[in-house]
Amino acid sequence: MGEHYYDTEHLKGFATIAEGSPELAKKFFDYYGAVFAAGALTEREKALIALAVAHTVQCPYCIDAYTSESLQKGADLEQMTEAIHVACAIRGGASLVHGMQMKEHAAKVGM
Repeated sequence: MGEHYYDTEHLKGFATIAEGSPELAKKFFDYYGAVFAAGALTEREKALIALAVAHTVQCPYCIDAYTSESLQKGADLEQMTEAIHVACAIRGGASLVHGMQMKEHAAKVGM
C-alpha cells in the first residue's frame, strides 16, 4: 500500500478485481462499457457527467479517471469545472431541501 489511504496505483489495476468473481466482473465491465458508449449522449458528455458524479460521491479514483477521460474526449477545464459546480449545486440543494424534514419534525415536537 502506498503512502495514502487511496493509492493511485489501484486505478491501474482495477481490472484485476475480477479475480474474485470473473463472471460477475465480466457482467459489470460489459455493462460499464455499454453505458459509456456513445448513444443519445456523446462520450464527452458522459465523461463530464461521470466527473460530476465522481465529485458528488467523493471517489478519488473516479475523479482521477474521469478528469483524464473528460480531457481525452475533448472537454476543457472550463467545462469540467462547470460540471463540478452543477454537482455541487445539486448536492447543496438536496441538503437544503432535507431541511423541510427538520422543520416538520421540529414543529411536531414543539419548537
